[in-house]
Amino acid sequence: MSTLRIGTCSWKYDSWIGLIYKPDDKANYLKGYAGHYNTVEIDQWFWSLFPGKPPVLPKPETVNQYVDAVPDDFEFSIKVPNSITLTHYYNRNKSAPLQANPHFLSPDLFQQVLDRLSPMKDLLGPIMFQFEYLNKVKMPSLELFLTKLAAFFEKCPRNYRYGLEIRNPQYLNKTYFTFLREYQLGHVFLQGYYMPSIFNIFNQWSDWIRDWTVIRLHGPDRKGIESMTKGAWNTIVAAKDDELDQLHRMIEALLSKGVNITLNVNNHYEGSSPLTIERIRDRLQSD
Repeated sequence: MSTLRIGTCSWKYDSWIGLIYKPDDKANYLKGYAGHYNTVEIDQWFWSLFPGKPPVLPKPETVNQYVDAVPDDFEFSIKVPNSITLTHYYNRNKSAPLQANPHFLSPDLFQQVLDRLSPMKDLLGPIMFQFEYLNKVKMPSLELFLTKLAAFFEKCPRNYRYGLEIRNPQYLNKTYFTFLREYQLGHVFLQGYYMPSIFNIFNQWSDWIRDWTVIRLHGPDRKGIESMTKGAWNTIVAAKDDELDQLHRMIEALLSKGVNITLNVNNHYEGSSPLTIERIRDRLQSD
């Protein structure tokens, strides 16, 4: 039987006190969080690549702390450190030449990450590889990108769920989805930024989505939402009723196909992840 897990992107928000947290939960927000949701996305280990420094890896004490805070049926989805997914270092000076990332798709570095995460292995859900938009300088073609991915995943342990989140709309074609199926990878649906609507993507490629998938709700205007909320993530400030209605239909279609779903909701989607989740659950419960 297919399952749906709904949670948020991160959990460390004082403004959720009164929504899902009690004041006493501040000592261990994750423990309080796990009383409401059975999954969460950890993105704090994504930011790991800095010039002149070795890649930043998850700290063992932090991993153990997270494991101790949640029940045995909880699930973490992880964003892989960008020291593995960036082709080049971030370039603040756009006129400066690009500097290649020597760790890009490094199986050895990825194994170090998995070793650090080993205490939570039994709680690991999707492990997501998020790639930035790849222009022709960074990646000349989809074919080359997939060739590099194939060489990488052939060296990765098989007993994990790996998902790809790409920011190149033109990559979403039969070649890409065939590759996912061949390497038993999941597609990560990203609703937001400049990517096409996940509902259009799903309608076109739904037959290629099998076993499991991730849906990440981010929204199109990060700075605009931050301006409206002023950092207090306890109010819906940009309601997306039509999208949530479409999401409801997408979820029902996936579950009917036997696809397991991890749905991660960001504060930047409507202004408050917990309130968005309430709105999603209300739709699902109306069936």
